[in-house]
Amino acid sequence: MKFNDFDKQMRIYEESLDQYILPDMYLVARLDGRLFTKLTNEICKSEAPFDTQFRDYMVETTKHLMECGFRIVYGYTESDEISLLFHAKDDTFGRKVRKINSILAGEASAVFSLKLGRIATFDCRTIPLSNLEKVADYFIWRQEDAHRSSLDAHCYWALRKEGIEPGEASAMLEGKSMSYKNELLFQRGINYYELPVWQKRGIGVYFQDSVKEGDDPVSKDTAQTARRELTVNYDLTPGRKYGEWVAAFADRE
Repeated sequence: MKFNDFDKQMRIYEESLDQYILPDMYLVARLDGRLFTKLTNEICKSEAPFDTQFRDYMVETTKHLMECGFRIVYGYTESDEISLLFHAKDDTFGRKVRKINSILAGEASAVFSLKLGRIATFDCRTIPLSNLEKVADYFIWRQEDAHRSSLDAHCYWALRKEGIEPGEASAMLEGKSMSYKNELLFQRGINYYELPVWQKRGIGVYFQDSVKEGDDPVSKDTAQTARRELTVNYDLTPGRKYGEWVAAFADRE
């Protein structure tokens, strides 16, 4: 059998489970750290409930993913997860799911591992969304998840620092309302609403145009150069306004 015929025959098996994101769908990819609770609490001994070095590694990983070959227009990170919004016209790798998932997971794992100095891995899933309203809803959902997880984390570690065992601390919070948890913190001298916004709402990363001034080496005159740079926002607004602001990036030229 000629190789070209043999190659064609075998690729049927390789491509049998391929999926593609349809061109009329908006696309988000979400990455999650694998076993990061153990990594941060037991191996790296990160500061709890929020560690600024870990935060900075997540931000730098997000920034790298936004410049690794896809047309990604907005990145959002909270805890050990990253959500990436693709431009509506992005057609990298024909929107093949296995390519998007494997490349983003590999890039994130490599960058974060290098920064951490030990192996850390991410998984990745692609999420097709039918319209801009769903895009807004997705990011509102992830921000609300960040808010609830942040409140739980602050409560859990407040109890743990009092000497309460992990299982008992978790049981004390199970099924409790947000008002109960806010009061639990307040009684311990912590006003949850005065904590840094990034701990409660996550962090946004996006491109902005800026103008830099410098000396022209030929004319010796001052010249202005337009640049497109990544901006990190640690003070995101909440709710519907936030979601609509993010969704607008998907079609922006």
